[in-house]
Amino acid sequence: MSADLKEKEKTWDADLSQSDLARAAIEMYHCILAHHMIWFMEVEHQMGFDEALNILSDAYPRSYSFQINRLAKALGIELVDGLPKPLVELPREKLLNLIDNISINWLTNDGVWFQAVEFKHGMFDAKRCNDSCWVRFSPFEAWAIKRFRGLGENSGLEGLKDALEHRMYARINVQSFEDDGPNSFVFRMNDCRVQSARKKQKLDDYPCKSAGLIEYQTFSKSIDARIKTECICCPPDDHPDDCYCAWRFTLIE
Repeated sequence: MSADLKEKEKTWDADLSQSDLARAAIEMYHCILAHHMIWFMEVEHQMGFDEALNILSDAYPRSYSFQINRLAKALGIELVDGLPKPLVELPREKLLNLIDNISINWLTNDGVWFQAVEFKHGMFDAKRCNDSCWVRFSPFEAWAIKRFRGLGENSGLEGLKDALEHRMYARINVQSFEDDGPNSFVFRMNDCRVQSARKKQKLDDYPCKSAGLIEYQTFSKSIDARIKTECICCPPDDHPDDCYCAWRFTLIE
């Protein structure tokens, strides 16, 4: 390390405790995530959502490779096919438990943002922001799952079933499929973590239909543009006891 770098190091951490340094490392990664998101948003603004995803297909793997290799070296962690060896070698049950908790953290983060807007600006603006978020997140999640599962551009109803089974929601909710003829199936959310929590608190269902219409339509279209989405029921609609919402997906040849 050069003398200049040593001097900068002394200046930068002069008044930071061990816990301050640990917190600084976390905050820096928060900034990386925010910067990653801001880059995507700006490319989308300049070039459109589809092209932003195309560019992300190049940028994300390169960024991940640089970051994971540098972190592994700094922490003394061995990598296996680009993945941290301690993570790969976790017992299957513990790895699934980790994935479940990541899914719950995703949903919690969504709720925290909703409430942060709601408490300052009211329910209407919170729902408006929430619905707009699904315009982007739902096709983004579909894009990510297509890459993860190796689905083609037009993988049909079987591709959509596979994608729905690998969403964040699939780890924390209970869902089911029922074929409805040769070119259609019904998807039901039998148990929804959010709605079940409200039910336990003796609260009415959260009226999520406006978000659901955006969510499922954009998700299915991102898997296969030929798929039509129809809402069978979703709060504030009445729904049967065995599901909170239901959606019919039809392949239009």
